[in-house]
Amino acid sequence: MFVRILALVALFSVVAPASFAHEGHDHAAAPPSAPAASGAPRFEAATEAFELVAVRRGSDLVVWLDRFDTNVPVTDATVEVETPDGPQAAAATPEGTYRLPAPWAQRPGGHELLFTVTAGETVDLLTGTLVVPEIASSVAAVSDPARFASGPFGLRALAAAGVGGLVLGGLLAGGLRTRRSLLWAPALGILALLAFGATRLLAHEGHVHESQPPAPTPGGDRAQALPDGSVFIPKPTQRVLGVRTLMSRPERFARRAELPGRIIADPNSTGLVQAASTGRLSPPQGGFPRLGARVKAGDLLAHVSRPFLAIDQSTMRQQQGDLDQQISILERRLARFETLVKSGAVSQVTLDEAKLELRGLRDKRAALESVKQEPEALRAPVSGVIAASNAVAGLMADPATTIFQIVDPDRLFVEALSIEAPQPGLDASARTPDGRALGLTFVGAGLADRNQATPVHFAVTGDNAGLRLGQFVTVFTQTRESVEGLAAPRASVVRRANGESVVYAHVAAERFEPRLVRTRPLDAQNVLIVSGLEPGTRIVSEGAELLNQVR
Repeated sequence: MFVRILALVALFSVVAPASFAHEGHDHAAAPPSAPAASGAPRFEAATEAFELVAVRRGSDLVVWLDRFDTNVPVTDATVEVETPDGPQAAAATPEGTYRLPAPWAQRPGGHELLFTVTAGETVDLLTGTLVVPEIASSVAAVSDPARFASGPFGLRALAAAGVGGLVLGGLLAGGLRTRRSLLWAPALGILALLAFGATRLLAHEGHVHESQPPAPTPGGDRAQALPDGSVFIPKPTQRVLGVRTLMSRPERFARRAELPGRIIADPNSTGLVQAASTGRLSPPQGGFPRLGARVKAGDLLAHVSRPFLAIDQSTMRQQQGDLDQQISILERRLARFETLVKSGAVSQVTLDEAKLELRGLRDKRAALESVKQEPEALRAPVSGVIAASNAVAGLMADPATTIFQIVDPDRLFVEALSIEAPQPGLDASARTPDGRALGLTFVGAGLADRNQATPVHFAVTGDNAGLRLGQFVTVFTQTRESVEGLAAPRASVVRRANGESVVYAHVAAERFEPRLVRTRPLDAQNVLIVSGLEPGTRIVSEGAELLNQVR
């Protein structure tokens, strides 16, 4: 009989924890929830014209207002709000936001708001609900005496369990009607009390029945990558990063061919300065012109002094002596002719011929002397800037040596190599390694191949500042074929670590999703997205590379 009673008590101690445990609760470990994107109560609303985000900051409501399609901040609008406390006007701030007092936002629950936005001639209504979570009261400890005494499983329940155990023991003892059974009643009461205490500990160990306050947000209002692969970027961060978007629309474009090219000078506006004969280089007054200096046609750039060997000097002295002798003889003859012409013995014609001959001999003598003493003057053949210079004082310049190269920076060409020569009249553009776009105009294509390709010349249009001769560029030429797709700026397509090309879709006011795409070259500034993106998707056109760095 004693064994049966012990089995009954043991069964009660096993079944009681399951029955008294938290009703409707599962004690298994709950799966971890996704981290919240923001800790401050907020809501967002959007129309075809505007996108609005409102966030509670202390006792105020801060509003960010942007254009829906471009994400450009709207800072000069009039914003009126229908709040639970009545209509209010939001005041513009120097930071480009709108702020209004919101004491009603301190009350828990959902608050319906109606925004009336007036920007220029555009008037729009945006509605939303600001949800303020319930702020829980302080959490009561399990060891609180009052709660422990008055709770459903407190001291009163323990007392009732003890009395029930004594009654059960008494009934068993009365039924057995033995002296030894009188001792079982207190024992059964103690065992019932211990069993119920075990159920109390097992059912409530580490648990609190009161509603707990929400756990602190792990990220707060900061940019972060979410578990689903999207990126949360708060509006203040979007303003700092300069995030801009555009609405993708399918169109049909001419297919482009991508060609390698380099910057060259316009042959009609460039000039080379070389010496006519071998000589020693010397600077003019003021020195050699420096690189990048602007010169005009005819400006003196350098001197070349011709060297004379010993044999050359002997020949020149002999020629000078012969000329001096001829000049002396002709001068005496001319003096005699002047005397005889008065008497008519010599005609005036003979006298004039003698004067001309004497003048020619004197010019030869002067030229021979100047060749020996005066250096050759090197002058600029065209106007422009000094693009290259090899001028050094004392340098022996050969006739084939280029001393200066002068280029007009406003007239530059691009030379590209193409397997098929492009057709005249088709559009073309170029892109430098630093991402700068250049407009091109087709000039002509060569008939002689170079490295199994046809050289093609394009004239650079627009601003040429910063371009250098020999600089490599990528040329995009239009072809006769066409292809359909979505045009997007090159800056909107970023490459991930695994080599995939993605664009970021603006799916919500503060959330962006990466989309895997396949692209083709379109021109120097845009690419053509041929797959991976649906028409009408807002994609990031500026700041995509910064979004790709958010972790």
